[in-house]
Amino acid sequence: MKNKTEKTILWSIGLVLLVGFIGLLINLNTNGNNTTATKYSNSSLVATETNFDFNKISMEDGDVSHNFKLKNNGTEPVEIGRIYTSCACTTAYVIDSSGKKYGKFGMPGHSGLRESADVKVNPGKSVLIEAVFNPAFHGLSGIGFAQRSIYVETNSAKSPKLEFSFQATVTE
Repeated sequence: MKNKTEKTILWSIGLVLLVGFIGLLINLNTNGNNTTATKYSNSSLVATETNFDFNKISMEDGDVSHNFKLKNNGTEPVEIGRIYTSCACTTAYVIDSSGKKYGKFGMPGHSGLRESADVKVNPGKSVLIEAVFNPAFHGLSGIGFAQRSIYVETNSAKSPKLEFSFQATVTE
């Protein structure tokens, strides 16, 4: 009886390993043949500024925003793949050269906001990253100095991740 149980356990382990191996091969084959996979770009997005100071802002005045400009100075398109913020009090949008607005992007795992942008910036074209800060989001515990960031991930081999930050002194 013990010998039969051992054989059953060994067959079960072998079957699980075989199924896992087949799944891995299928996954590798699918990813390798994916024609929509993002390729790295030799171009990069260049920012005219990466930091902004709102100075003193009041909670009761509501949201404040600032646009950061990015330009593709290269010869290949650059794709913005992911955008996210450092805090749920901050959201971001992308505005392309035609004026189309993408987003609302936010802190990963919060508020059901998007992270995937899928915005292409062609050579010579610019986009704006609109940073929106809600000074009342944290209530009275948010009074004082605040510094937040927006992260932009691209397919650029030269600058795959950009960070834009802003600061403010929040008053009642």
